[in-house]
Amino acid sequence: MTGMKKIPDSDVAESRLLGRREFLEVGAVLGAALLAGAGSAAGVEEKRAGAAGWKASGRRGAVAGGGVAAVSAANGVIARGGNAADAAATMLLALCVTDSSLFCFGGEVPMIYHDGATGKVEVIAGMGTAPKLATLEHFKKGIPRSGPESAAVPAALDAIVTLLSRHGTLDFAAVAGPAMELLGSGKPAWQADLAATMTQLIAAEKAAGDRQAGLRAVADCFYRGPVAAALDKWSQANGGLIRAEDLAAHVTRIEEPVLAEYRGFTVCKCGPWTQGPYLLEALGIIEAFDIKAMGRNSPDVVHAAVEALKLALADRDVFYADPLFEKVPMDALLAREYAAMRRKLINMAQASRELRPGDPLGGKPLLASDDPRFGPPGPNHDTTTCLAADAAGNFVAATPSGWGGVLAGPTGVWLNSRLQSFNIWPHSPNRILPGKRPRITLSPTLVLKAGRPVLAISVAGGDGQDQAALQLVMNCVDHGLAAAESVTAPRFGTDHHIGSFGQTAPALGSLLINAGVGDATVAALKERGHKVRVSDGALWNPCVLQRDESGEFHAAGDPRAGRHAAAS
Repeated sequence: MTGMKKIPDSDVAESRLLGRREFLEVGAVLGAALLAGAGSAAGVEEKRAGAAGWKASGRRGAVAGGGVAAVSAANGVIARGGNAADAAATMLLALCVTDSSLFCFGGEVPMIYHDGATGKVEVIAGMGTAPKLATLEHFKKGIPRSGPESAAVPAALDAIVTLLSRHGTLDFAAVAGPAMELLGSGKPAWQADLAATMTQLIAAEKAAGDRQAGLRAVADCFYRGPVAAALDKWSQANGGLIRAEDLAAHVTRIEEPVLAEYRGFTVCKCGPWTQGPYLLEALGIIEAFDIKAMGRNSPDVVHAAVEALKLALADRDVFYADPLFEKVPMDALLAREYAAMRRKLINMAQASRELRPGDPLGGKPLLASDDPRFGPPGPNHDTTTCLAADAAGNFVAATPSGWGGVLAGPTGVWLNSRLQSFNIWPHSPNRILPGKRPRITLSPTLVLKAGRPVLAISVAGGDGQDQAALQLVMNCVDHGLAAAESVTAPRFGTDHHIGSFGQTAPALGSLLINAGVGDATVAALKERGHKVRVSDGALWNPCVLQRDESGEFHAAGDPRAGRHAAAS
């Protein structure tokens, strides 16, 4: 089973379905125009119901994400009557092509979904597990950072199918149309192979009959049918660990989000199998500071936020793991009393240069003893962005990833390298075990006001994702910034934590900051002991999608980071 809930056909909004041929024609037009170079981010003015720029506003819906062709295709779905789930599924499949070095078909994609009709928020936990052969004994010399052995079970496809089954109106063939057009050139060669694999999935859907059965057939073809057999054969021949039984056992879990209140807003994150909840802990720590009065990007605000991030990241590194395998003290970590204890550790005159995890179960601000371990340094790859919303109040915030560490032969499927987010240390809750999910960095965010979404965030950038998201939440809640101003505002962050890829050693006291904060702020932060490095670059790759009180959507992606947005 794929973890999808059966929905009667009578419950599907048939009047809003797009015909497969009609949608493929839209994809062909969008793909041809965008591949010719239309709609680049830099210098593009606000767009309405057209090709993606870097910012857009509209009343029917909006999207934001990575590759311009993928974002424009998703906006075409909204413009032609599809909903947010349809648009997000379309964008995600197209991103496997436009952003193929950042997100692969064999990757992963955690999502947070808000249902406009019911007001419910759910997490679609699009993360695969370690294969059965991925034992501590197998990796006793360490987990490789790329190659066949580093792949978790692919999760992205089943997560997309689950999103469509539970909340969409289109079939798989329709949402795959733009991706198929983008793969049409067949160059490089893996694109022709992936197109053939996707053709198999579409054929399985067509043979199944009704829409729900067809979506289940797509998942079965990949996880239990001919694609699974091909992946198993390739893996066995090339030293990989994934087997047909791992694919057959894969399930997309539907989970409750982790929630925290911040100044009257409700912030929603995925569970501690991601790093997401540390954003909530950091918000709890800084809530006692008058961020607005202190001044945006003032030395006090930057210092307080970075010191709160250091404390929350230290707790992430000690406690977070797959809660199906480990007892993660989430309630204690997010308790207001614990935030108050941790807040007292912040010295506003001096930057911390220590790792300081707390003791939430013991009710103490500092853990009595900790034995941090570190892995070797190495490059980080992966991740793009995806947001979608529609006039009915449906929202999707997703963070797709899975750097294509290895190509699974003639399937055209690039596999992820996500097992590197585990460790092999005794007593660590995030040590690798078969069937367990690694604690990943992928971390979409949804913010509600009075139960209604007002802000969705997706950031690419490894350990920096929630550091950037913290600032985007503050920009909206504390400073009232519009989407376009928020994503282009100066950002800052720290490597004062254990790296999530290979568990690299922390850079204690580090502070990376955009030059736009000004020389005076940089000088003041150096005086407080921060090891400051100034950057003119984007500092992570964020997208935001806001809905104002009038119901209008405002989407934006940082043009410095190659992010895009469109609206209808």
